[in-house]
Amino acid sequence: MNTPLQYLPAGRSAREIAASVESAVRRGELAPGDQLPAVRRVAGELGISPSTVAAAYRELHRRGLVGGMGRGGIRVCSHPPVSTRLALAAPPGTRNLVTGWPDPALLPAVPSDREPHRLYSEPPVLERLGDLATDQLERDGISARNLAVVSGAMDGVERVLAAWLAPGDRVIVEDPGHAGTHDLVAAMSFQPVPVGLDELGVRPADLASALARGAEAVILTPRAQAATGAAWDASRAGELREVLSRHPGLVVIEDDHAGPVAGVPPQSACAGLDRWAVLRSVSKSLGPDLRVAVLAGDEATVSRVEGRRALGAGWVSYQLQAIVAELWADPATRAWLANVAATYAARRQAMQAALARHGIAASGRSGLTSWIPVSDEVGVAAGLLTGGWAVAMGERFRIAAPPGIRVCYSTLAPAEATAFADDLARVLRQRPGRAD
Repeated sequence: MNTPLQYLPAGRSAREIAASVESAVRRGELAPGDQLPAVRRVAGELGISPSTVAAAYRELHRRGLVGGMGRGGIRVCSHPPVSTRLALAAPPGTRNLVTGWPDPALLPAVPSDREPHRLYSEPPVLERLGDLATDQLERDGISARNLAVVSGAMDGVERVLAAWLAPGDRVIVEDPGHAGTHDLVAAMSFQPVPVGLDELGVRPADLASALARGAEAVILTPRAQAATGAAWDASRAGELREVLSRHPGLVVIEDDHAGPVAGVPPQSACAGLDRWAVLRSVSKSLGPDLRVAVLAGDEATVSRVEGRRALGAGWVSYQLQAIVAELWADPATRAWLANVAATYAARRQAMQAALARHGIAASGRSGLTSWIPVSDEVGVAAGLLTGGWAVAMGERFRIAAPPGIRVCYSTLAPAEATAFADDLARVLRQRPGRAD
């Protein structure tokens, strides 16, 4: 990661300079991690005031295109919010353990029947879907008195943050955590505050320490944690609830993105809190193209989310809501999803057992992904590529956490786990002192 030797933004005003940098990012002239030239150098080259360049850089920082702004320099963010953003991908010809996506073969068939056409005056939540969601949530100890439907978990996270926070506010995030969440927080001009985790999720003491330093919101994953596969048990949920309850006015968001295929029972820490939202997405269980998540929360939060949506998109397609309702109500689909959860658990356990035979620890007790601590994540990922395995380097998911690699085992059959573990052990042996 360095400063491109030939790059210099153009323009005479802060707006023009910011637009020039954005254009360079969009065209690929500036890559994620590239450092922008120093303010005084740009000012000297363009013959303008350093304060004009600084104002342009502040605007880029506010919009989430660059980060830093300190002695380490100003760098292009890992996933700047421009149209050229790409998802994690595996090189052609490699075994893809990168993405964190569900196994397409384990997604249920989508019903072919369609909901009758609806116009503009209908309630935003389809009644049948609302009833089914209420039954689910209340059974899990989560109040469903106030419900909204959003276009996936990340849409819900963004809408809740926008409902309560202002640029510059501090948001507690898991570290390592969901890369998309980290990117979204930066793009919305909030300050991420990383907290560490163990096998049971965010550590209560770390959360308490972060809250003592000040924060306006916290985003938590109760199960199927995106980087490590951590999951709360009832005791951890209670400990976190006790910490959160000491901070009235704090916005608490729980992203339960994997739902019934997470492999462990649901937990929540939101009971009795002032401002909260629990998101249940269907992307991992029913398919990412069904852009549906149910959002339960306190009255003010749900009202703000629905009120703002009504001014823009209006509602989530009733056709999509009807498909989700039909699948949720179908006993065969529920049985299918239970089998899918067991399949993912078997794949995780097979991989962890194969790695353990080499003395390699891999985290995770739920979900689709596992974290393996290594000191040289770039070298280990490159070494695995020589054996045909594509894994994700941990830098994409961490802020202050130690390095590692993230492995998505959702498609890794137990028969393949031994070969993967053997190759990882080979790479680690070739890099003495590099494995934690």
